[in-house]
Amino acid sequence: MSDVLCVDVGSTFTKAALVDTATGDLLATASHPTTLASDVLDGVAAVRADAERAAGRRADDVLVCSSAGGGLRIAVVGYERLVTAEAGHRVALSAGGKVVHVAAGPLDGPGDADPRLDDLRAAAPDVVLLVGGTDGGNAEVLLHNARRLGIARLPVPVVLAGNADAADEARAELERRRRHVVVTANVLPRIGVLDPLGARAAIREVFLSHVIGGKGLSKGPAFARLVRAATPDAVLAGVEALADGSHDVPGADDVRGAGDVLVVDVGGATTDVYSVLTPEGEDAALAKEVVATLWRARTVEGDLGMRWGAPGVVAAAVAERLLEPGDATTAALAAHAERARAEPAWVPGPGTADGAAARDLDTTLARLAVTVALRRHGRPATPSASPRPLRDVALVVGSGGVLRHADAATRAAVLAPATSDHAGGWRVPDRARVVVDGRYTLFAAGLLAAGAPVAAARLARSITSPG
Repeated sequence: MSDVLCVDVGSTFTKAALVDTATGDLLATASHPTTLASDVLDGVAAVRADAERAAGRRADDVLVCSSAGGGLRIAVVGYERLVTAEAGHRVALSAGGKVVHVAAGPLDGPGDADPRLDDLRAAAPDVVLLVGGTDGGNAEVLLHNARRLGIARLPVPVVLAGNADAADEARAELERRRRHVVVTANVLPRIGVLDPLGARAAIREVFLSHVIGGKGLSKGPAFARLVRAATPDAVLAGVEALADGSHDVPGADDVRGAGDVLVVDVGGATTDVYSVLTPEGEDAALAKEVVATLWRARTVEGDLGMRWGAPGVVAAAVAERLLEPGDATTAALAAHAERARAEPAWVPGPGTADGAAARDLDTTLARLAVTVALRRHGRPATPSASPRPLRDVALVVGSGGVLRHADAATRAAVLAPATSDHAGGWRVPDRARVVVDGRYTLFAAGLLAAGAPVAAARLARSITSPG
């Protein structure tokens, strides 16, 4: 690879970054409305032409990630909610998907008439993550649920990441009824140990081979062949490149990692939070929890967004006591949120009569989305667990259009809760450096990480450079 065009096909906009993989330099960026009405490849072609024109160079290769068509919808079926189902839930979130359903315990009911299976179908998942039992432990529920999923009329692939001793029999139950199944390592091989890597890789494989081509986004197979990851999975890989650098790449120039990193990405429909941490000292003791801390993690808040998710921000802020129900400020913000939801392409600007007031409300909405999303990411998963150890995070990164297109004062106001919200139930990194991924490069770093890890690390670290 030399010059590579990295493309993120989103539900609203298709973004591109042209990167020189010999140096890790960002040559050009481009953006175009996603062409869902025709063929998403039309938008890909448009951003390619714009980026190549701006750089004066042609791309030698194209790598694509996608969240168009609703992204990757994952259902988790597990054994016991506070242990195995919770482990599966964390792994599914880290795999770049939106968890749309979680079921714990045996899926009961005669034949196909099961209300719990009806709920699972209604969630319309793209993939089911089937988990249950530690290795050598309880196998009954895993086998039972494999049998029930096989019988059910739910034609989606299954990633089986449960008790290794029962995996072959569980796979046979599913394959006997012609269900596509991918078997991978147990997400919870023993109590206190969470192993997400196998399940993450399997979910990615299923997304690429069985999901992306079935979304009706493109008329032929070319788009499916271009897509390498779900967008959140690519961003998490980019965050890892930022945190780790290239010190462990054999024979490579050393690119120093940023250390512990926290990223909050404010989108139109969701607000995603990523953290990559290295446990040290007393933090390492958290591994003794029943479901161990996932040190490289992503959470998605489907009710928090700047447009489609705007009303959810107001509701969540009231629940968190960040807004007072019924007062004038809350009422004004609620009205603004409803307009934002109804007009997702609306951008408050100086040319509109209410431009200044609407921009202020947008800033408040973004700040509240950041506050609530970070609280949810940092808080303990269960009453007996510990908060995520974010205190020593060295770098906080803001992302999303509301930040990329904002001035310095607005960026500071929106991201202030990341280092100052001491009421959220987690210890904030109050000495962290705060930056914005102003050119939207973390997704591109993630797409490059497997084939050009040094370039990925250099590109990711570029967001910390002045200007």
